Amino acid sequence: TDAGMAPYAVAFYRYGLSALVLFPLILRLLREQKKTAVWGILSGVSVGLGWIGFVSALKSVPVSTVGVLYMTYPVFTLLIGWIWFRDVPAKKGITGALMVITAALIASSPAAVEPRHLPAMLISLSAPITFGFAINVLIHKLTSIRPIARVATFTVGASISLLPLIALSAPATVLPQNASDWQLIAGLALGTALLPQLLYTTFAPRIGAARSAVAGSVELPTMFLIGWYTLGEVIGVGQWVACLLITLAILMTPARVTPNHSSALVPQRKPV
Repeated sequence: TDAGMAPYAVAFYRYGLSALVLFPLILRLLREQKKTAVWGILSGVSVGLGWIGFVSALKSVPVSTVGVLYMTYPVFTLLIGWIWFRDVPAKKGITGALMVITAALIASSPAAVEPRHLPAMLISLSAPITFGFAINVLIHKLTSIRPIARVATFTVGASISLLPLIALSAPATVLPQNASDWQLIAGLALGTALLPQLLYTTFAPRIGAARSAVAGSVELPTMFLIGWYTLGEVIGVGQWVACLLITLAILMTPARVTPNHSSALVPQRKPV
């Protein structure tokens, strides 16, 4: 983005390059397990749309406030799993999700909410809601396919949802300007999209929705460490307390294998 590229363009390339590489898997999956493929694509579309809402909210709402709202996704993960997928959360899972929100509040010190910000804040909630939905789809609907195919469906869906923004934008804001930008984007797609998503989609069904959501919150202390290492930012007492809370939340949230995961390890049809 320092080179003038729009944030949504960076996100599009982050998902799009992975989707392009894995697209042959999608074609095969649509032939053999169409319903499963559609679920995965819908999860990607939803997260892409949620990301658009998140970015649009940043135009008027303080970053700290939007950041705390985003960290509510473990709660939405549990709610969606309970209401939609009949996955009743354990008490420790609920406690862990609330600890993550507490950690975000302590670390970010969100600004006071002004009435004029409420509509944008509601829009920003689309990000944690859609992420919670995607986690549940991964765990409850995609276990019959290989992890790499799960990544393929998600990245294709996310790319589809961001494509209209790319098409309606000025070329200078969405196209890399030189070869080094393309190399940076390729590294970004591999290092922050394909590999992390492959790991996440592999292990999330083995530990359940609650622990997957809470474990994902490790990104908050990770951001603190990156800021300290690369930008020299000081990690204060609040940030250390947040790191401790998130670590405790991850440790206390019980792992629970998805009911259909064990059978998915030995699928009846040839896995995609």
